[in-house]
Amino acid sequence: MPIQVSRMTEADIDGAIDTIQQAFAEDPYNKWIYPDRLKISLVRNRISLKLRCRWGIQHGLFHVARDTSNPNKILGCAMWMPPTPPSEPQTWSFYLSFWWLWLGQIRMNLWYGRGGLSTKRYWIWKERQAEAQKELWTSDKGYYFCNIVTVLPEAQGMGVGRALMEEVLSAADREGVWCYLESSRMDPNVAIYEKFGFKLAREMECRDGKREEDGIMLYCMLREPQPIQPDTSKGTNS
Repeated sequence: MPIQVSRMTEADIDGAIDTIQQAFAEDPYNKWIYPDRLKISLVRNRISLKLRCRWGIQHGLFHVARDTSNPNKILGCAMWMPPTPPSEPQTWSFYLSFWWLWLGQIRMNLWYGRGGLSTKRYWIWKERQAEAQKELWTSDKGYYFCNIVTVLPEAQGMGVGRALMEEVLSAADREGVWCYLESSRMDPNVAIYEKFGFKLAREMECRDGKREEDGIMLYCMLREPQPIQPDTSKGTNS
């Protein structure tokens, strides 16, 4: 199946959200942060994802993958944040974009409610994430941060995820920049990401109670930039 990866556009957002909602329906993190499954609102979730996709189109590296024989269907999507060197000051436009995104989420919550989202657990996760990144992010070049890589269940095992990952990993290698991600599954995700050069750097527990279902383990993985392989497809003139 010929796979085409391109930057996400406004026209791709609905298809990308369909992919995310289907792929993450049974995700451990999804179940933990939406503990009352009866209150989940896919409508509210779609509005939230639309806000983030529109923000990411302008400020992130959001890609979609499609089969060239059926270009209207989004098979997978990936959401990365580009590296920001710690010494580089944040621009005013970037700073204001976060406020604009936040205001959009406030309006969404006033209209649709929380849709089953546990805000307490969300902030527990954000605190643990900040702790992990403070410990692990030591490069003066910053990190490519993989927020989401997801593939439609029906398209898994067809190379869609690899095509999405390599779109950014190749850039990271050319630039000599590390990559970072957090996975909500040890098996099989950690082994899959290891094939791309990632290594498990830290296990990050998020907990909101003493019961087993009140906690979740996330797996923080780092990838060192890989040496660029020489292009041997072209012969040399003697």
